[in-house]
Amino acid sequence: MPVVKLSKLTALLILSVSAHFAYAADPVAAAKHAITHEDVWLMKRIGAPVPSPDGKWAVFSVTDTAYDNKDQWNDLWIKSLTDDSAPRRLTFSKGGESSVSWSPDSKHLIFVAKREGDEAGQIYRMDVASGGEAQRLTTLTLGVRSPKYSPDGKQILFLSDVYPGNTDEESVKKSAKERKDRKYNARAYESFPPRYFDKWLDDKKVRIFVMDAKADAKARDLLAGSKLSDLPGFGGSQGDEGQSLDATWAPDGQSIVFAASTNRHEAARASSFTQIYQLPLPGGEPVQLTKDTHSYKALRFSPDAKTLFALTEAEEPNKVYDLTRVASFAWPFTNPQPKILTASLDRSISRIALPSDGKRVFYSFEHAGLEKVYSMNYSGGDQREEPSLPTGSINSLNAGGKALVGVWESSINPPEVYAFSGSTPKRLTSFNVERAAGIDWQAPEHFWFKTPDGRNIHNMIVKPANFDPNKKYPLFAVIHGGAASMWRDQFVIRWNYHLLAKPGYIVLLTDYKGSTGYGEEFARSIQFDPLKGPGNEVNQAVDEAIRKYSFIDGTKLAAGGASYGGHLANWLQATTTRYKAIVSHAGEMDLVMQWGTSDSVYGREVNSGGPVWSNLPVWREQSPIMQAGNHEKGTGFRTPILISVGELDYRVPVNNALMNFAAQQRLNVPSKLVVFPDENHWILKGENSRYFYSEVQGWLAKYLQ
Repeated sequence: MPVVKLSKLTALLILSVSAHFAYAADPVAAAKHAITHEDVWLMKRIGAPVPSPDGKWAVFSVTDTAYDNKDQWNDLWIKSLTDDSAPRRLTFSKGGESSVSWSPDSKHLIFVAKREGDEAGQIYRMDVASGGEAQRLTTLTLGVRSPKYSPDGKQILFLSDVYPGNTDEESVKKSAKERKDRKYNARAYESFPPRYFDKWLDDKKVRIFVMDAKADAKARDLLAGSKLSDLPGFGGSQGDEGQSLDATWAPDGQSIVFAASTNRHEAARASSFTQIYQLPLPGGEPVQLTKDTHSYKALRFSPDAKTLFALTEAEEPNKVYDLTRVASFAWPFTNPQPKILTASLDRSISRIALPSDGKRVFYSFEHAGLEKVYSMNYSGGDQREEPSLPTGSINSLNAGGKALVGVWESSINPPEVYAFSGSTPKRLTSFNVERAAGIDWQAPEHFWFKTPDGRNIHNMIVKPANFDPNKKYPLFAVIHGGAASMWRDQFVIRWNYHLLAKPGYIVLLTDYKGSTGYGEEFARSIQFDPLKGPGNEVNQAVDEAIRKYSFIDGTKLAAGGASYGGHLANWLQATTTRYKAIVSHAGEMDLVMQWGTSDSVYGREVNSGGPVWSNLPVWREQSPIMQAGNHEKGTGFRTPILISVGELDYRVPVNNALMNFAAQQRLNVPSKLVVFPDENHWILKGENSRYFYSEVQGWLAKYLQ
């Protein structure tokens, strides 16, 4: 990793942030308690702040969580960036708002919401300066997403969908009615994938629309009739709400710049990549600006309108992971070759922000459990660390005017909005401070070790409430998903470190090979070795933790994880008997079956070195089910295992859990299967989450205590 200049304020920040949170804890120090599920679930959830163009305000969402979804609220709040006045609530609706965009004069907000009478999300406009109720601007049959004001504030760009053959809103409405009224119930597909996480995909096509910024204005489909949008592989990145094209206004307001793929229909046999296009405001045929096989996203223009910035991935053939880098292009567009500004930085950039002074690009990236703020000049030079908090992670970063705001959190400091524009970060909200101050918890302790083949592995350990270093504690090795992700010092809901540690366990969090945050080679080292190598490194991390910390009881070990962490949990059960208990959520059992039933295919093939019919040994030798009966080797399925799965999970389908349970029962291994009929890849409902934690804690207690 290249050297990035460290801020001179690091030591000061460590002292100031420690004092800040120590002060917050003082009033309730005597009443601290071990964390509860209510503490985890009922913490306010803070959305990414969107600063106004004049840099005076920031708007963000706050979710008031509840165990019953009917009692949950999600609303917009606003905070002054020029004084210390308290944030105030802007909206009062259970449905919530998303995709906030400011008008150029900072007087109005538009957002997407589904309110009374809406069958799909529509654009609403609010007069922030004068107050009053939000006004609905659209009534499209298939809804709206990602609205953005034009540079002059007179028009709005947004994304919506059409059915094949639709030319206007009337034909969309007619097609929707025909689908609703048809007497049969079936889905038909001629391209991959048919599913995404917990949704069956349909035949809707993403389009770019523009309308005047007033109620009931007619929206124009700018891609209607274009050859590009009629290509079988045209589309954007898939999300929960539909496809995204990262569309944004050109600085002069006379065209739209967006990122789209033309080979989505090849997803089962090739990597899909997105190129940058320019679309004239009157409509017509988009012009392809980039001409390579990279992927581009997060398009944004510099304040002086002379540079187009983007995040890009090289999509290198036959590789499983590409770093995300910052690219720039001169504007107006003159050269299809990007200038890679972070070519010397061996880390993936998470996000960029461009304050209006036009001097520097601010960005963040993962490293060893943390994520901080950095900056560079527009040429990519003078890369340096900016004032950040010394622990935890930034999970959003946006600029408006000269203001730079984001959300910061750590495992013992749930999310709050911060300003990063000054000499030190400044906390702007206190939604979770009081509740967090009442919990008896400690920040994770970091340590590293070197594997026998020379790889440096980062780890964190989390201690339970009332920790006593003179006692002995069982160890629970919790394995992150991905594998292309990283354990972060942040407040986690689905596998909360401190709630898992609460019964009296040391929780071990290891970033095995394949993890992000340690460079491209480290992440790619999982290729051709999807489970064995990472599993070995988890075992080595357990050995190192036992050696390093005298308070760990090396005779009482458990391991578990979800998604890829569930894959590794199954692998550990098949290949070692050192653990007293295993927990596997959404874990694969057979690489071949997972390849054929998941919503993602080609990447799994590249990772294993070839298609499933190629007779490559990895498909069999690193499938947990194929190691199940290796009892003559002293391994195989023996360790008691808790298996859980969401029935609506299409990323790691339920057949994996069913095969797992069948094998355990066939081999007479103590095992329990928990199926959540209304959950997908994650456990997202309050009472289901509470039950999940109780099952995990009950299973561990049965075999560790």
